[in-house]
Amino acid sequence: MQLLDAPLAIVDLETTGANAAWDRITEVAVIEVESGEITGEWSTLVNPGTTIPPAIQALTGITNDMVAGAPSFGELAAGLHERLAGRVVVAHNARFDYGFLRQEFERAGIRYAARTLCTVKLSRRLYPGHARHNLDSLIARHGLQCRARHRALGDADAVCQFLRIAAAEHGAEALAVAAQQVAKQPSLPAHIDRAAIDALPESPGVYMFYGEGGAALYVGKSVNIRTRVLAHFADDLRSAREMQLAREVRHIDWQCTAGELGALLREAELVKELTPVFNRRLRRASDLCGFVQDGVSLRLAHADEIDADAVPHVHGVFRTRRAALAALRALADEYRLCLQTLGFERTHARRGPCFRHQIGRCAGVCAGRESVEMHHARLAAALGRLKTVAWPYRGPVGVVENDRGREATDVHVVHNWCYLGTARSDSELAEILEGGARPRFDLDQYKILARHMAHGGVRVMELAA
Repeated sequence: MQLLDAPLAIVDLETTGANAAWDRITEVAVIEVESGEITGEWSTLVNPGTTIPPAIQALTGITNDMVAGAPSFGELAAGLHERLAGRVVVAHNARFDYGFLRQEFERAGIRYAARTLCTVKLSRRLYPGHARHNLDSLIARHGLQCRARHRALGDADAVCQFLRIAAAEHGAEALAVAAQQVAKQPSLPAHIDRAAIDALPESPGVYMFYGEGGAALYVGKSVNIRTRVLAHFADDLRSAREMQLAREVRHIDWQCTAGELGALLREAELVKELTPVFNRRLRRASDLCGFVQDGVSLRLAHADEIDADAVPHVHGVFRTRRAALAALRALADEYRLCLQTLGFERTHARRGPCFRHQIGRCAGVCAGRESVEMHHARLAAALGRLKTVAWPYRGPVGVVENDRGREATDVHVVHNWCYLGTARSDSELAEILEGGARPRFDLDQYKILARHMAHGGVRVMELAA
């Protein structure tokens, strides 16, 4: 069962839930393997310091009473770290187990990094003709003997049996090649320390790439910072621009958020603040503009007129004048509007039918074929499709970022579609609400917030200004 040059630690964990950021380990098992032979087995219950949900108790059979007298992970950390040192961590869905180990070691003040081998991925590579590769499927398919399903040592032993059977069926050399392909690490730029990658969290947030001299190169966001950053350094980068970015990175920084909304808002904010050279979207739009209808006239409002209070009266907010006029022309074609009458097309010295009327794209208000009132009734209908969403609350609100109904960790304070900041405590919330100057309207934040707040699953609470 010679998989890799390094010895193996076949690991399985039981936990209070699926999220390593706040769930905790309740049981850990390690089977040590060297040169294809088992050299040690070890397992223990772990006191998670929190209650185990009833559904998890029913699944694993591990109850709150069972872990009450067990050691905490902090008490086990030093010994477990020594046991795992120098070993490739093998686990079924290694991302799950490794993520929990890294989080728990970090809480104990220990930095932990290891190479991993995921037997889910290994099974997919070795047995591509099968549709399912979860542990239950492997047990049934290969006739594995599991001492106790959903208990750490029982599941770890089943994984160990799978490796033995795979080696027997495919040969040790083929298994080693497949394992090395599955466990392959991304190639990193020469100036990036592996420790910087190992420190990346597997949680939502934003990440920043910096180049020589601290120049901001790129700001990105993800629900899993580590996975997304590693993707930037994959061997199959798709474009010259992506390869150039990977070559120029010298330093990586990140900020964690409670979830996707916080990551989106922070990304939009940082891109405008840092103006990274590889971000083309979300830059500050100094040419921001939109249409305002005053009675029967229409005009283009520019950035200095578009603030939070004016937004409800603006039809469409665009990054550039060119984009705004292109949208107007598309509506004019669809609704047979006269751009000459609206003042967006030059008139001849002797006023008469516009060119668009001559080619059948204007209904003819400029030629007396219809009244101005009829024309502007169609204009109102057309502009209604561009109208921004009115702020639906009396004052500022807090958009609560939670996950699976847990206690909120972040409250995003918003007023008139302007993102004012994120609070993680009552004092931070009060500070944001008492702040003086309000930020200008930001098109990107408006789109992010309007999309998320229109979704029924978002919890919004009104705040006293």
